[in-house]
Amino acid sequence: MLSILIAGVGGQGTLLASRVLGKYALDNGFDCKLSEVHGMAQRGGSVITYVKISQSVEEKIYSPIIDEGGADVILAFEKLEALRYLPYLKEGGKILFSSQEILPMPVVAGEREYPKEIEKELGGVEVDALSLAVKAGNSKTANSVMLGAFCKVMNLDKDKFSSALVACIPQKTIEMNKKAFEYGYESVK
Repeated sequence: MLSILIAGVGGQGTLLASRVLGKYALDNGFDCKLSEVHGMAQRGGSVITYVKISQSVEEKIYSPIIDEGGADVILAFEKLEALRYLPYLKEGGKILFSSQEILPMPVVAGEREYPKEIEKELGGVEVDALSLAVKAGNSKTANSVMLGAFCKVMNLDKDKFSSALVACIPQKTIEMNKKAFEYGYESVK
C-alpha cells in the first residue's frame, strides 16, 4: 500500500489534492481511503490529509490513518508544514515540498522566528509552486503544480492523472490548472 501525507495551510488546496489522488486511484481500479484533519484551517492553520492507495486491485484498505514513520510520501504545500510532519516519513520515503513560506501567527506576532534553512533538513524535492502557479494564471493553482511534480516523482501515468485533476475542479479553472499541473510536472528533473 502507498501511504501519502499531504500537509499545508488552510486554503492551499490540500483537501482537493487528496480528492484528485483518490479519483486517480479509483479510476485505475485501486482501493483508496482518505482522511482529513482540519485543525485551524479557517484561520490559516495546519491542514493534513492522509491518503492510502492499494498497490494491487486485490489489496483492500481499511483505515486511512498514517502513524509517525508510516508515510511513503509527504507532499507539502508549505515548507514549515513539511518540517512539522517530517517525523511521519518512513525511512527511505520521499518528500516533495513547495518553497512557499506562510508565516504562522507566532511569527507574525513577533513571538518566534520562521526557521531558517528548512530545505537542508528536509532534503527531497523542492518546487517553486507559487511562482509556477502565478505563471499558469492564478496563485491558487499551486496545489496543481505540486500534483504535477508528485505525478512525475512517483512515475504515474500523466494523462490519467491530469484527467483525475480535471474531474475534480470547477470547469472554469480547467485550463489554468492543466497548465499549472504541466509546469509542476516539468519542474522535476
